Amino acid sequence: MYVRVVRFTDVNAERVKELVARIEEAGGPPPGVPTTGVTMLLDEAQATAVVLQYFETAEDMAKGAQAFSDMDPGETPGTRASVDMCEAKLEIHQSS
Repeated sequence: MYVRVVRFTDVNAERVKELVARIEEAGGPPPGVPTTGVTMLLDEAQATAVVLQYFETAEDMAKGAQAFSDMDPGETPGTRASVDMCEAKLEIHQSS
């Protein structure tokens, strides 16, 4: 699995609510983004967000990265501070 990790600053919680509603209404990612899932993390106190975009292959991640890079910055939760293109090496979830 591959994960594109995008960190945003200057994030407004109301903007995040709008984006989440639009994504949920669309039922998935924008056209041209072969993602298998997405996680958005918000730190309202620091006005930051981290978005994890999951992909099956490095090639899919590159396609998704290009599509996201081509997007209007107004379509993001804030100012893009960094982007990491990662291969997942370990993932552990424990249930309670």
